[in-house]
Amino acid sequence: MAQTYDCSEDEGRESGVAAALSAVKAGRLIVTPTDTVYGIGADAFDNDAVAALLRAKHRGPDMPVPVLIGSWDTVAGLVRDYSEPLRLLTEAFWPGGLTIVTHQAPSLPWNLGDTRGTVALRMPLHPLAIELLQQTGPMAVSSANISGSPAALTAEAAREQLGDSVSVYLDAGEASIGTASTIVDLSGHRPRILRDGAISADRVGEVLGISSAALLDDGAAQGH
Repeated sequence: MAQTYDCSEDEGRESGVAAALSAVKAGRLIVTPTDTVYGIGADAFDNDAVAALLRAKHRGPDMPVPVLIGSWDTVAGLVRDYSEPLRLLTEAFWPGGLTIVTHQAPSLPWNLGDTRGTVALRMPLHPLAIELLQQTGPMAVSSANISGSPAALTAEAAREQLGDSVSVYLDAGEASIGTASTIVDLSGHRPRILRDGAISADRVGEVLGISSAALLDDGAAQGH
């Protein structure tokens, strides 16, 4: 039976984080707030748990799961090349609403879906999410909704969609941004925006020294 923890007070927060950590270590799914929307998460290195996450969302491996991290130091161990564009974007927008797709380190024993050797990374600007991620390590996290349905802005909305497929729901009130993260792809011959979201193309372009039109010229993909 799924449990919801009110994390607005210290006691509930401590209990909730402890329960979520225990669930993640046991290969179960949790829902956590992030700055953008609520997310459904699992241990990124537990392939069975990641598969359960995809099933909970009614989603196939053709839509791979992003990875959330709790510190900048984690990035170097997850990517093939710590490139200058990657450094610029993480320094400018992390923690925050920017997901970065780049080539993953070749030796990682995870299966996030059909990633074609890439990984989508983000550090969220939410104290509860950061606190949890610093204890769990990298987590596979996608928006806490059935694929194709509206993203959940509250823990209650997430539970209405995901029910008992999730073991622990952490409730920290309404998501502060309420818009999915912007996704920037650095894995090709030039940076491009795959999804226009919480961080504007103009801001990304300014940091990279590229026009927003160039970043968007393949079209921005919409979705959660």
